[in-house]
Amino acid sequence: MELRQLRYFVAVAEELHYGRAARRLHISGPALSQQIIALERDLGTPLFLRDRRGVQLTGAGRALLADARQILALADSARERVRQEAEAASPLRLGYVSWLPDGLRALVAPAVSLRVDDWVLPSHTQADRVAEGTLDLALAWIEAREAAAKGLSAHLIWAEPLPAVYPGVTTDEPVPAARVTVLADADESAWSSWNRYAVEFATHVGAKLVEIHDGGVTGEAFYAHVRRINSPVLASPKRHTAAVPPGLGHRPVARPRPLWTWSLLHRADDERPGVRHVVESLEAYARGRGWTTAPPGWWLPADDPHRTALET
Repeated sequence: MELRQLRYFVAVAEELHYGRAARRLHISGPALSQQIIALERDLGTPLFLRDRRGVQLTGAGRALLADARQILALADSARERVRQEAEAASPLRLGYVSWLPDGLRALVAPAVSLRVDDWVLPSHTQADRVAEGTLDLALAWIEAREAAAKGLSAHLIWAEPLPAVYPGVTTDEPVPAARVTVLADADESAWSSWNRYAVEFATHVGAKLVEIHDGGVTGEAFYAHVRRINSPVLASPKRHTAAVPPGLGHRPVARPRPLWTWSLLHRADDERPGVRHVVESLEAYARGRGWTTAPPGWWLPADDPHRTALET
């Protein structure tokens, strides 16, 4: 007597129809009949009465049904416990774009083993990887429509104010948003998230939008654009690996102050305890650092998933 045969038996007993039971089990009718016959032969008694009017359980079939359900429930429970144990032992995979909280692994240990993915990729790519299951979590930027379409939940970890870089020394004197130049790169495969943000911000505040073709949204090429433009340029949230050259400084942007939201993404139907622990740990850490509190006069894209949270 095999578990598979018991599953087939329960399906026929509940449907009282071989055709419906076969469709429910995603097998052919003849294959189902053969397995029921094999089970009856093993038990030495008929389990069903078959005639033109349909299928009925025999006395032996009724006696077996309760036990079969209990056996299958125990088998399913054991399988789920083994699955959970295996998941607990395997590290969760987390991807990111350019920023991670310091000491991230220590924040979730020892309850969860976390492996930070080596591939540093754009936000839209990391969101796709979470949706398809090659990552369990990711810290990335996302719009509400995109999150819904990909079946993702987005938890706010940091509303990062974006400064401007300009020729001069670093100062706390804000530059009006309308005086900032915003760069958008022609390479949508690398910069589609930033470009959407940049275009919407520039349109909203009346800032100058400049299209570039060299990946100079960040790094040394970015600083070269700042020198060429010779006026404040909005800095992207992509961390610069190049040091700020002499003669360039940072200034906050105001009226309004642009915020870039870093979301912790996971599949909306992923209810594993480890995923929940990572989300709760990072959310608590972010609240303690004040990362989820917006400064006065902030701005976000219209479809940012965290607008409502920051408005309250």
